[in-house]
This record gives sequence, structure tokens and C-alpha cells, in this order.
Amino acid sequence: MTAPVVVAPDAELGDACTIGAFCVLGVEPAELDPLVVGPGATIRSHTVIYRGTVIGSRFHAGHGALVREHTSIGDDVSVGSHTIVEHHVHLGDGVRLHGGCFVPEHSVLEAGAWLGPGVLVTNARYPNRPDTKDRLEGVHVGEAAAVGAGAVLLPGVRIGAGALVGAGAVVVRDVAPGATIVGNPGRVTR
Repeated sequence: MTAPVVVAPDAELGDACTIGAFCVLGVEPAELDPLVVGPGATIRSHTVIYRGTVIGSRFHAGHGALVREHTSIGDDVSVGSHTIVEHHVHLGDGVRLHGGCFVPEHSVLEAGAWLGPGVLVTNARYPNRPDTKDRLEGVHVGEAAAVGAGAVLLPGVRIGAGALVGAGAVVVRDVAPGATIVGNPGRVTR
């Protein structure tokens, strides 16, 4: 017996999509546009993807991934197991998010950007204040930039194209294209 999968009646799933057990696809909030998933997707068990999200071709979601509404995802994107992608996020073509990443609202990852396991992206410079939601600052990760395992990106930083952020680094300011940074706070090594 196959485990249940909940798919909204108006969700658009492309040809040759493989959907694992216990997934919830395109169900809430009801007032948003349908979920659209391009052809050739593999969505593994216990993944939840909200309505109002548009996903390109050959998408891969690990087990227990969560993708919120108003997210745009390009072709050939992989979202690892237990990764959370909040609403109003853009993931360009070929983006790779390893397992356990957190990507909050208003973040942009350009084509080929890569986040290692457990990367935490933040967007609230002053959390838990009455005006926090009005002051969110998304992070921008440039084309083909790579962020190592366990790194933390603080609100509003820009990681330049082709930059490398070392594992465990805490990025507190912008990183120039092609630069390599390590440490806490992150410092340029080349």
C-alpha cells in the first residue's frame, strides 16, 4: 500500500515527476496561485511545498524539506533534507542547498550558488521587536558562490559571484566577488 500524498487539485505537476510518501504539495494558503512544479522533479517523503511557488525543471527535494509560498526556483535546483526555504525567496538555476539549511524570506541565491550542510541565513537584524517584519534584510548570494558547512550569514550581506565562505564562518559584511573568507567574524584570506 502506498502512503498518502496530499496534492492540491489545481497544483500543476510536470511530466515524469516522482513524489514520495507523506508529501503535502500546494495546499495552503488557499488564496494564492497554484503550486507549479516543472517536469522531472523528485520530491522525497515528508516534503511540504506551499501554493504560490513556481519551480523549474528537474527539481530535487530531500526528505522533510519545506518550501514556503511566493518562492521562485529555477531549473536543476536541489533542496536537501530538512532544509527550510521561507517565503519570498529566489533560487536561481543550479542552486544547491545541502541538508539542514535555513534560508529566510527576501533571500536571493543566484545561479549555481551552493550552501553546505547546516548553513544559516538570517534576515532580522533586531529580532523580536514590534517592527521586525518591516525591517527584514534579505541576503544575496552571487552566481557560483559557495558557503561552507555551518556558516552563518547575517542580515543584508551580499556574497559576491564566485566567492568562497569557509566552514563555520560568520559573515557580518559584504564579501567581494572571488574573495575567500574564514573565521568569526569573517575575514578575507585572499
